[in-house]
Amino acid sequence: MAKSTHLPTATGALVLADGAVFLGEGLGAVGAAEGEVCFNTSMTGYQEILTDPSYAAQIIAFTFPHIGNVGTNSEDIETSSPAAAAAARGAVFRARPTQPSNWRANDDLDAWLKKRNVVALAGIDTRALTRRIREHGMPNAIIAHAPDGKFDLDALKAKAKAWPGLEGLDLAKDVTTAQSYVVSEGRWQWPDGVPQISKPKFTVVVMDYGVKRNILRALGDIGAKTIVLPATATAEEALAHKPDGILLSNGPGDPAATGKYAAPEIRKLVDSGKPVMGVCLGHQMLGLALGAKTQKMPQGHHGGNHPVKDKSTGKVEIVSMNHGFAIDAATLPKGVKETHVSLFDGSNCGIELEGKPVFSVQYHPEASPGPQDSHYLFERFARLMAKKGKAA
Repeated sequence: MAKSTHLPTATGALVLADGAVFLGEGLGAVGAAEGEVCFNTSMTGYQEILTDPSYAAQIIAFTFPHIGNVGTNSEDIETSSPAAAAAARGAVFRARPTQPSNWRANDDLDAWLKKRNVVALAGIDTRALTRRIREHGMPNAIIAHAPDGKFDLDALKAKAKAWPGLEGLDLAKDVTTAQSYVVSEGRWQWPDGVPQISKPKFTVVVMDYGVKRNILRALGDIGAKTIVLPATATAEEALAHKPDGILLSNGPGDPAATGKYAAPEIRKLVDSGKPVMGVCLGHQMLGLALGAKTQKMPQGHHGGNHPVKDKSTGKVEIVSMNHGFAIDAATLPKGVKETHVSLFDGSNCGIELEGKPVFSVQYHPEASPGPQDSHYLFERFARLMAKKGKAA
């Protein structure tokens, strides 16, 4: 039986499946959590990142050294379903979060992490961890917090090595809503907060694979009332609401696993002739529904500073991304056009179905957090719905 290791100055540990150990100060919830480690390069928006359902079963290492300075509040939450409340399983910081200094803060990050049962680690060399991920890919790991500094490192290594990882894992079922609900609100505005959409122009059904709240609000900004349905909802159930359009949301896990039940329904939605917009996981599963294949990425794309080229206009937009899988552009069938491409690695970032009001993007156009270069995609969706409505 392995002996417990007492590390009087270390109360937190990140133990990788290959045996590497990073020791530091434990924060947040006490205990241990398993997940895939990725790094996020965003300089702001840590609360939105930590509550993004797309990070389910992942441990986020922030490359920006000062995380937590503005505390947390009750508004900047991206989970829209109680099932997705936990979102990320762990968080790793270079420096210990300071006491908050912001007029909107109502809690500090450490206390907020405890309440949400997220294990965190501070005081490690995040640059070394990031370089490791860039060179060897995103590792499976265990993040642990023990206030007494006692860790059974051998047991943690074994547990990290035994965790199967994200490939083949359907996580949408864990973060989706349990029942349908309606949202009629726009994006947060100064100084009035979140506006209500009293006279919607459109009705949009959102297939919830882990939808972010700001995506729903971005739909509100184009005048849409959204009806959010569980990930397992059928095309018939979606079309029964007589929507003007359907949005396939972001979400976590392996698209091929979720696509086993979702892709056939998405195909029916496409065949219905209704405008369809896909985001992130929804983009990948639209690709699967149209006949393409997806693949696991070595390090993925996570951050708010990714350059993407719109091939139809030639413009480059800086976007927010969070994904570890991607459509294999080489497998796109005839009639499915690649519209956007990453300027970092050339990976696919957008598709459209020729002759149909159907398109999707790999990134998060609602910009929460991130730049607002991609808001035009919601306007494009609105134009497609308006055009379809006039033709009906």
